[in-house]
Amino acid sequence: MDKLTYDRILRILHQEVKPALGCTEPIAVAIAVSRAAAEGKSPVERVVVRVSPNILKNAMGVGIPGTGLTGLPVAAALAVICGKWEYGLEVLRNVNSEAAAAAKKFVDEGRVSVALSDSPKMLYAEAECFFTDGSSARAIIEDHHDSIVYVARNGRVLSDLRSKDTCENSKEDDGRFLVLSLINEFAQTADLKDLDLMKDMVAMNTAISEEGLRGDYGLRVGKTILDEKYREVFGSMLCTRCMAMTAAASDARMAGCTMPAMSNSGSGNQGLTVSLPVIAAARHLGSSEEELIRALALSNLIAIHIKSYLGRLSALCGCVVASTGAACGIVMLRGGDVPHMGAAIKNMIGSITGMVCDGAKEGCAMKVASGVSCALQSAVLALNDICIHPTDGIIDQEVEKTIGNLGEIGSRGMLQTDSVILNIMVSK
Repeated sequence: MDKLTYDRILRILHQEVKPALGCTEPIAVAIAVSRAAAEGKSPVERVVVRVSPNILKNAMGVGIPGTGLTGLPVAAALAVICGKWEYGLEVLRNVNSEAAAAAKKFVDEGRVSVALSDSPKMLYAEAECFFTDGSSARAIIEDHHDSIVYVARNGRVLSDLRSKDTCENSKEDDGRFLVLSLINEFAQTADLKDLDLMKDMVAMNTAISEEGLRGDYGLRVGKTILDEKYREVFGSMLCTRCMAMTAAASDARMAGCTMPAMSNSGSGNQGLTVSLPVIAAARHLGSSEEELIRALALSNLIAIHIKSYLGRLSALCGCVVASTGAACGIVMLRGGDVPHMGAAIKNMIGSITGMVCDGAKEGCAMKVASGVSCALQSAVLALNDICIHPTDGIIDQEVEKTIGNLGEIGSRGMLQTDSVILNIMVSK
């Protein structure tokens, strides 16, 4: 592999895999509010937030870290009270009980308003802060959860990096240049020093998984799967462990746990799903640290590649993409080659495609568990040279064309589905 390609892959890996505290849709709003608030010379009096429908959908029911509360107004208020936009996806790192109480008071006083934006962007968050001295400031995030593209104070533009292109990922490498064979070559041959990020992913995501198994977070999906009294139902083998570890981490994260997760493609749940089944499998198989790190590099890059065809936010649940990456990571740990990985991808796309995203919430842990179970099934079948036939549904002879077909369904085919889901959610 030439150095230019190597550096390009490494750059996109670091671009798309990073720590995140809390669900990244309300976090994107918090970053925008915090950035606008930083321009004030006096306290913030009120905040106006405008977001794309997909941001609203994914933020309605998810817990805000350290508060026991849900929703965008709380995230916006916390950003005013203790947010640090410089922390990126960990903008609310400084949250504590005092900040949570102050944020609740800020919201209860009616000082935060949230509305839909008319921006064509799927991922768009705009915050305008009005200060007690009569001044104001505005900040906009678009395309990426932590991408601040516009800042203005009192109507004077301080920075404007907005893209005129309405498609996502217009300013950064989006992963479409990748193909399965190239991803595998990078994962197998990359200098381990360049993959230290994967070690951080192991430590961070394992920690929040263990917290989910210890506590009573959310629906307690992971904890229930591992409960001794249900062993006759779930068993105690690798699939059970993979499902439980991943679901428990999602239980904690969706319920507002204050521990960060290493995200993938702007999503913490995707970061958990792409990594924890691979970590569990490596432990079960007695894999070396190097084997685990390389398998995680592979699983993350495959998820990034597939996600580039879907866009940051869509009607298709992100666990479909992330668990597909995990399936390939498990294939790699079991000694499988590129054809086996391609078969695993096709098996995944031929099975759980169509799982809809109806917002981030505690119930996501159940979808995550389903995706992980399918990943194990798809990997085992692929390693036994069993693959869904190209005559079936959206599966093509070529794996890259199959991935493209999934992207068509998720990005274009399900647009009306997305609208219907949001209408149902806001009408309850």
